[in-house]
Amino acid sequence: MKEQLLLLLFICTGLYTNAQLYITKTGFAGFYSKTPLEDIKAENNQVVAIIDTEKKQLAFSMLLKSFTFRKALMQEHFNENYVESDKYPKAVFKGSFTGDIDVYKQQVYNIQVEGTITLHGADKKITIPATLEMRNGVLSGMAKFQLVPQDFNIKIPSLVSDKIAKLIDVEIRVECNPKK
Repeated sequence: MKEQLLLLLFICTGLYTNAQLYITKTGFAGFYSKTPLEDIKAENNQVVAIIDTEKKQLAFSMLLKSFTFRKALMQEHFNENYVESDKYPKAVFKGSFTGDIDVYKQQVYNIQVEGTITLHGADKKITIPATLEMRNGVLSGMAKFQLVPQDFNIKIPSLVSDKIAKLIDVEIRVECNPKK
């Protein structure tokens, strides 16, 4: 009897905790580099995201080879020469956010996200504004920010440095469902 009660307590606690976790495997990450010589745009629709509204933590992970470009040669250069995706296959963000999220209230929350991006073997701490929106049980998140390739030891050869912006615009969008 005692073991059954403990098991029931464990299951109920686990269900409550899981109700605060929201996940997706189909999030969006995009980046854009605009220069007078060339615009570069890439998109990735295979971003894994987990948001814990109770602990105010979040994490994102993406395979760099999942970024698609309008030109195959751009994609090849990105993977082989810049991010070296065979050696550094993923970009990862782990962090926390400010503010309380009421999972039972349908509304938009303006938050600050603070954490560390790991890319190309380098870590960079960032703090950025973002939004979370609870709508019909789905937690959507969106953030736009800029990154500097050199902060991640990504070397841009001088021959093409005029074709790649010094600041890269990044956009993240996710729609996370409750973890079941």
